[in-house]
Amino acid sequence: MILALESSCDESAVALFDPARGLAGEWIHSQMALHEGHGGVVPDLATREHLRHFGPLLAQARAAADFSKVSRVAVTNGPGLAACLAVGVAAAKSLGLALRVPVSGVNHLRGHAWSPFIALHAEAPAQFEAKLAGLLPHLGLIVSGGNTLLFTLDATRKITVLSSTRDDAAGEALDKGAKLLGLGYPGGPLIEKRAAGGKVDAFDFPRGLGPRDELDFSFSGLKTSLRYLIEKMPAAEVEARMADLCASYQQAVVDALIRKTRAALRQGEGGYKSLGLSGGVANNRTLRAAMEQVAQRAGISFLAAQPKHTGDNAGMIAFAAWADTTNVAGSAGLDLRIEPGAVLA
Repeated sequence: MILALESSCDESAVALFDPARGLAGEWIHSQMALHEGHGGVVPDLATREHLRHFGPLLAQARAAADFSKVSRVAVTNGPGLAACLAVGVAAAKSLGLALRVPVSGVNHLRGHAWSPFIALHAEAPAQFEAKLAGLLPHLGLIVSGGNTLLFTLDATRKITVLSSTRDDAAGEALDKGAKLLGLGYPGGPLIEKRAAGGKVDAFDFPRGLGPRDELDFSFSGLKTSLRYLIEKMPAAEVEARMADLCASYQQAVVDALIRKTRAALRQGEGGYKSLGLSGGVANNRTLRAAMEQVAQRAGISFLAAQPKHTGDNAGMIAFAAWADTTNVAGSAGLDLRIEPGAVLA
């Protein structure tokens, strides 16, 4: 089994993955309620919480499974908040020494890239390799608070980044939009909730699209447009039209993501066999439905990460440590370093 740890931001998570059966268990402590009152993640508080909760989480995992069957420890070593990553990596090294097994560093974004395939493996572990072969080459979209990018996964399991964001990530744009509207944190789910029943075309927000076949994303102009708009509106009108504001703003984000994904599919000239969606914003129902429709029209399979694997979680780290055979760092042991600014490459 692979024992995995995740602590890149504000979630402390532990998971056990058995290649023959799938995920044997997942344990997570969310800090969302703690950071909500601050309007965003406070690194010092997040680090303290990791120190407090990794011990109890590991105790739960050990009570549920035989650690003598663990053959490797995998841990997120970047990207993320430096101090938070350091807690997870230190814990992984200690476990590696105690269990006398190798320690592997896993790029957090690679975890997201592979997360849509976890459910496929769970359905029939013995048939996973054959099914995966039929889904490659794969085009994936990772959408989170810190990252928005398109990538390919080819038949050799090599990941190639096609585009990223030039400024704000999609999730960041949603969080900042919610803050401007006085909705709180985290913003994405709050905007989605308030958008119910609103008109998606009530306000004409920019899509930040650029040239038709350019794949890079840009969301800073969207946030600025919202700020200028509500500055001109009386507070009572903002509240009265909150549903329309949220629906139009959310649709602008979705439209930008969908257009770039379609452009990437066109540039792939029909070579892709599947389309994937992952990251925290992948939980947005409007985005999921739109992406599934894109896949259907292209005649390819659609794979979306399960809700529990869209945010920061150790399940995807464990799975990537096993599945991403050509890219995950090998045994680094005590030499494993954190890489706060790492990219998907």
